[in-house]
Amino acid sequence: MKINEGKAAIFDLDGTLLDSMDVWHQVDIDFFRMRNIPLTDDYMGVVNAMRPEEVARYTIERYGLDDTPTELAKLWDSMVLEAYGTTVEAKPHAVEYLDYLKSSGARLAVATSLSPQVREVGMEHVNIRKFFDVVVSVEDTNAKSKHSPEVYLAAASRLGIAAKDCTVFEDLLTAVKAAKSAGMSVWAMEDDYSLADGPAISAIADGVISGFDDAPKVL
Repeated sequence: MKINEGKAAIFDLDGTLLDSMDVWHQVDIDFFRMRNIPLTDDYMGVVNAMRPEEVARYTIERYGLDDTPTELAKLWDSMVLEAYGTTVEAKPHAVEYLDYLKSSGARLAVATSLSPQVREVGMEHVNIRKFFDVVVSVEDTNAKSKHSPEVYLAAASRLGIAAKDCTVFEDLLTAVKAAKSAGMSVWAMEDDYSLADGPAISAIADGVISGFDDAPKVL
């Protein structure tokens, strides 16, 4: 069955299209080891939905670092660029699903917290950049993180598709809430880093998938 005309799908990258959350965890481990700071269990949960400079600001304030947010964000970007360009892989069946949606006539967008440089390297590495009509990062908007629906609304606006006709694919609870608040349908991707929020995500999302072989064929 073909996708309805005038429909769009908006995808998160980290943890949804890209199997990349371990990269960020390793960057955290390496960075905190370099600075001789203990990495606490709650840190990833706090920063997951933030854009890089917001993570940097939070980290500086929390641990009393002398870096500026811009300096710290650039350092982290340099640490992840190589991994995104060489080792990060697409989630199983992601490429096939994007190809299906594109050939069925749906408009496709990315809405991510990744910086433009990192997002482009990652998408090119796994050969999915070609599928997307629009790519938006949180830093391309006035929002500070995915706690706000702005990045999804910006993607819909650039696609020329009404919010109610957009389906968002996300893995984080805060992002699922934000996309739902924009009036969009949301399918949640199960990811190891979101397991603790699984019941809350299931209660809010329109559906939950374990992989793109489970993804809806009609938006």
